[in-house]
Amino acid sequence: MAGEPVRILQEKLGVTADGIFGQATYGALIQYQKDNGLSPDGIAGPDTFTAMELPELVLLHKPLKGQQVKKLQEGLGLAADGVFGPATEAAVKKVQEANGLDVDGIAGPQTLQHIPGFRIEMEIIHRSLLSDDSAAPEIDAAAAETAKAEFQASGAAITVEEQSTISKVANAVTAPYKSIWSTIKSIF
Repeated sequence: MAGEPVRILQEKLGVTADGIFGQATYGALIQYQKDNGLSPDGIAGPDTFTAMELPELVLLHKPLKGQQVKKLQEGLGLAADGVFGPATEAAVKKVQEANGLDVDGIAGPQTLQHIPGFRIEMEIIHRSLLSDDSAAPEIDAAAAETAKAEFQASGAAITVEEQSTISKVANAVTAPYKSIWSTIKSIF
């Protein structure tokens, strides 16, 4: 994976912030997760981003599971099982429609600010958006391929489904975008 969300994550982890999710980022993320009582899976998801105080990167969607999904369901008045399924997606869409947002069923900072239990400040909303003249960080294609090869050679265990999602996201984040996650949303 490569792009602005990765660069922000790397800055928080204290590793070289080149925007390429390589072995150093993976290792630092695993260590952060271990040190903070999170599942050490090497995947920076909503629970990890929340623990890292990076709410601008929280994006809740099908088929995620976890504490942030449970908090979302509680705020929506749903049975809170912590699994983002069809009922959660439908409730998120209702909130989006009622507030004039893109109705996609994916809860990012703009949506979460309208859900009880989430305190999303306007500064966070602004950090999650990029202006029209903003560009994704320049990613050296050769460096990205090297990082990918190193990661694969490390033997890090990821499922076929995770690899498919990572590949889709990696291809999407190089396209022009307005929101940090706008190109990623279409994948899910």
